[in-house]
Amino acid sequence: MYGSLDISTSGMIAQRTRMAVIASNIANVNTLENAKGEYDPYLRRSVMLSADSGDGQGLGVRVSDIQIEEGALRQAYRPSHPHADANGYINVPDIDTTSEWVNGLEASRAYEANVVAAEATKSMLAQALRLLA
Repeated sequence: MYGSLDISTSGMIAQRTRMAVIASNIANVNTLENAKGEYDPYLRRSVMLSADSGDGQGLGVRVSDIQIEEGALRQAYRPSHPHADANGYINVPDIDTTSEWVNGLEASRAYEANVVAAEATKSMLAQALRLLA
């Protein structure tokens, strides 16, 4: 029964990580420079999840990778920007905030489902202890 708590916990951890990456994507939708102040538009990140099968069975989930989507840029017309090309275009992050919000809602619902599953497991354990006492 503790295994089911571990599985639910792994789901909560994975969805929390996913939410953090989504929040980062939304926060950096207009970021054009890196920490050093160099022109380096932010690239969208995405979380890769995989089954965590420690003993050969699918027992939970884990974050297998956080991928940076190379080339996830689009051109925007900003002729006054210092990094604009000869035609007045610069590369900006290609992040669809609507899709990010939908992904965030999905991650939030998945997190909540794992919380409910963990609470159900705790309730079952409590009932079993009452029966044994």
